[in-house]
Order: sequence, then structure tokens, then C-alpha cells
Amino acid sequence: MRAVSVSVSVSVAILCGGQSRRMGKDKGLKLFLGRPLIERVVARVQPLSNAITLITNHPADYAFLGLQMFGDETPGLGPLGGMLTALTHCSTPRLAVVACDMPFVNVPLLAAACDALEADGCDAAVPLSKGGPEPLHAVYRVDACAPVSREMVTRRELKVGDWLGRVRTHFITYEEVARFDPDGLAFINVNIPEEFRAAEAMAKTRR
Repeated sequence: MRAVSVSVSVSVAILCGGQSRRMGKDKGLKLFLGRPLIERVVARVQPLSNAITLITNHPADYAFLGLQMFGDETPGLGPLGGMLTALTHCSTPRLAVVACDMPFVNVPLLAAACDALEADGCDAAVPLSKGGPEPLHAVYRVDACAPVSREMVTRRELKVGDWLGRVRTHFITYEEVARFDPDGLAFINVNIPEEFRAAEAMAKTRR
């Protein structure tokens, strides 16, 4: 993918948490079309930023990537715990967050989220799918979102949907998302072997 233009400095955090119980092994390390899925995700986000961080409690497993890595202060708190870690260690004003099990991460959509963040003056720019908000394919304003996420994690209020209600969130409509993701692939994640194989089949004919 070619580099994309965004109006502000942004980092990318890839969340590599989760138990992967249904997959049977770490999803990020499972081979996807012959290479670890995490390599595909990293390659897809590189046009957005050179500042890419992995959030993982198993850094030795991902050391081959040569990327900066951080573990959760308190493991086992789910996506919001990982997002707090990412926000805490972010060195730029804006942070894009994606999950390691999303083989079709869409950089133009993330760039549009960055622009929406600035144009709307909001704290979070989160796309909507038919299933609702997609907070693990979104962009956040670090100085506003970090303290709110820390407060909620401290209280063990761990639902990301509730967290979005505590910050100024701009939702990118389903129709707007379709401009950048007409095939509806961006938010596909792979939790079980059948989903993994289906995503591989799609990836052979689509970007």
C-alpha cells in the first residue's frame, strides 16, 4: 500500500491480547497465506505511520518483528486494558488502534478517522458497522482519552461501549465507511479456524 496523507501526527497500536481459546493458538502468530497474520496487519498499517507499537503480554513471541512492545499493567482486563496501555505509552497526539486478528485493516478509513477527529474537535473517531461501533479500528485523542480509560479500568468498568460514552465520540456512519470499504472487509476478525480459512480465501482475490 502507498503512504496516505493525514493532517496530524499519529501512532498505531496493534492489540495482541486475548486468549485465542477458540482458535487453539495465538491468532497473531497463526500463518495467514504463508506468513504470520501479525505481519500482514503491520504491513497494512505502515502507510499510516512509522510509529507502530504492539500491545502484548508475550513480547518474546513477537520479537521477530523488531517493533516496540508494551505489556498491560494489569493483564486480563480485555480490550479496554490494552487500549489504556497503548494510550499511556503513545508519543504522538493521536493514536490509531487496531486488533491483531483483523486481516483487512483499512488504512484509508483510518486516515479518514484522523481527519474526522480534527474536523469535529472530538476525542474519538469510531466507524460504525452493521454490528455497531468498531472501537478496535478507530482513532483517539490521547490527552483526552487516556485519563478516562484509566479511571474506568481502575473501577473495573471494562465495557468499551460504556467508555465511548464518556468521551466526545464522533461516529463515522455506515454510509461513510462504505466509501472506503465498499466490500465490507475492514472489520472482519478471525476467532475460529473456519473464519480464518474464509478470510484467507477472500484475501486471495481482494486487497
